Amino acid sequence: MPFFMADSYTGPMTSTASTQTDEHQWLEDIDGAEQLEWARQHNAKTVQRYAQSPGFERMKQGILEVLDSEARIPMVRKIGPLFYNFWRDRKNPKGLWRRTTLAEYRKPQPDWETVLDLDALAEADKENWVWHGADCLQPGYKRCLVSLSRGGADANVVREFDLELKEFVASGFALPEAKSNVAWKDIDHLYVATDFGPGSMTSSSYPRIVKEWKRGTPLESAATVYEGGEDDMTVSAWRDNTPGFERDFVSRQMDFYDSETWLRAGDGRLVKIDVPDDASAEVTREWMLVEPRSPWTVGGTTYPPGSLLAARFDDYMAGKREITVLFEPDDTTALDDYSWTRRHLILNVMHDVVNRLEVLTPQAGSQPWKRESLGGAPELSTIAAGGIDEDENDDYFLTVSGFLQPTTLYIGTIGRGEPEPLKDSPAFFDASGLRVSQHFATSKDGTRVPYFEIAPRNLQADGKNPTLQYAYGGFEISLQPSYSGAIGRAWLERGGVYVVANIRGGGEYGPRWHQAALQRDRLRTCEDFAAVSEHLIARNITSPRHLGAMGGSNGGLLMGNMLTLYPELYGAIVSEVALLDMKRYTHLSAGASWIAEYGDPDDPEEWAWIRAFSPYENARPGQPYPPALFTTSTRDDRVGPVHARKMHAKLAAMGYDSSFYENMEGGHSAATDNKEAAFMDALGYAYLWKHIGRTSA
Repeated sequence: MPFFMADSYTGPMTSTASTQTDEHQWLEDIDGAEQLEWARQHNAKTVQRYAQSPGFERMKQGILEVLDSEARIPMVRKIGPLFYNFWRDRKNPKGLWRRTTLAEYRKPQPDWETVLDLDALAEADKENWVWHGADCLQPGYKRCLVSLSRGGADANVVREFDLELKEFVASGFALPEAKSNVAWKDIDHLYVATDFGPGSMTSSSYPRIVKEWKRGTPLESAATVYEGGEDDMTVSAWRDNTPGFERDFVSRQMDFYDSETWLRAGDGRLVKIDVPDDASAEVTREWMLVEPRSPWTVGGTTYPPGSLLAARFDDYMAGKREITVLFEPDDTTALDDYSWTRRHLILNVMHDVVNRLEVLTPQAGSQPWKRESLGGAPELSTIAAGGIDEDENDDYFLTVSGFLQPTTLYIGTIGRGEPEPLKDSPAFFDASGLRVSQHFATSKDGTRVPYFEIAPRNLQADGKNPTLQYAYGGFEISLQPSYSGAIGRAWLERGGVYVVANIRGGGEYGPRWHQAALQRDRLRTCEDFAAVSEHLIARNITSPRHLGAMGGSNGGLLMGNMLTLYPELYGAIVSEVALLDMKRYTHLSAGASWIAEYGDPDDPEEWAWIRAFSPYENARPGQPYPPALFTTSTRDDRVGPVHARKMHAKLAAMGYDSSFYENMEGGHSAATDNKEAAFMDALGYAYLWKHIGRTSA
């Protein structure tokens, strides 16, 4: 339990046992008047120091031009016969949900039909609405559940929307603000997991009860489908309405990686899908695809983690264990993603973090699946493909992007030749004098760690190049080559070197790469990041005085650890929307949902090794810490602003050069619109230029 109830705490001078152990814990009252005033005062100091120069304004405007550009590719999603896009620009800062036909979309300037104007809605409702998507009922696609967030928080308000009339349904389904899991069963029934009142939420702040709600009845009368435990992460239910394969499912997510899923019969009976709890299982028409995260022995055969396996779903539920291996990883290759079309399965495979695409086609009887290539990425670039409508056809969209290569969107049909170019993103910066290279550093335990380097072609190896090193390193998320006009304008065009480190904890080499840095092995993320930094320094690309590090969320935790564990390697650190207090993290916002990633600090045995990667706990006076900037958002209900507040307060009290900025809106992205995003991005880059530029002190 928390040391005290934050809303009853009156300030830092109260004499209690909790404040003796943590004098900054009073900042945990997120919306307290005193705490918000504290944040505003520290914001003002940071703005005064870093965000009031003509150079900052030019940088911010340059990033905003990228974000607002009408030349960007409007990526679309097919819903029924039409193609939908959510679009923000200067004239529509909160955004338009709009649609068009494929014939129009092929044109350089499509004719768009506005479905929902979020700026107009926000003004009418007097709310700072942020778009969180729409779930539309197939096969008719006439009604949708639209999710709207106040100020960017994860918690949503859900409203039923009529796609034909382009308006919210009067007296339709509606849910108040909560972290809800909502899905259509049919036109008159929803599966709803939400905040039903005291005791209905898990310790992770997500729903633990899912119900079936009938149209026209009060939510309180909805029938319970399943109840999870308080210590679970969340529960949910949904219907697959694929014509001919209609099925209902219920899921219990025990933690971030372990779950159970049941097939729900018409009488409400639940039949468990018998796969390992740590495996991902997805059912599409007659097929079930399984991705085990640990070795799985079934039918006398052991399948390795990171493989992709196929079985006929109805046969599997009947007890048959006829499994086909669709993908098997090796030391340098991992499955990044897959996507169905009507008759085919597209695999996106990574080899040393560079993609290639394969098409697999089920064959009749027991014949092996047919395997063909769909193409590979240009050198050190990313290629990705996904089916457009898995119920109707074999069409697919394909994108190609790189650090210096603006995204190109293609459209194709499997079995009908090469895809055709559809749209090109403009070049937002001059890349003619730049080059991309891939290198490998050796970590403390001998592991080979890849990283990408984007730098001037005529780079002088004099150790003075301002270098920004970025990483994430968690939750099996991979960082692949991608185009960023903001980074190009704010960093690369000004002569900086940009480095992306593919450290363990991510998914660049599948589950093994992630699991190598879980819980008691978490420090490997730091060791890998430090190894890349040392490699850059050894190659004389940069030096500690000119090397900066940046990361967000889990990557922000990494930055906190680089500050406290490897301060001698960096000239400045930027930690964004970060976890930092690992002693208290399970009691803050949605922190309890990440115990599977980091461990449980309330368990003394686990705290013994969690403490080693808790920056807030490890910060101490008299160390050679470089300047550090901590950014966050009041409306971030996932990580929360508390970590950054407390870390900054502690460092500042010790006399370190620490800066802080808390956006009062924005959620976990720390921004609700392009203007806020441009400001937050520019602040981080301006901070780094100030401290690690060639003229930095």
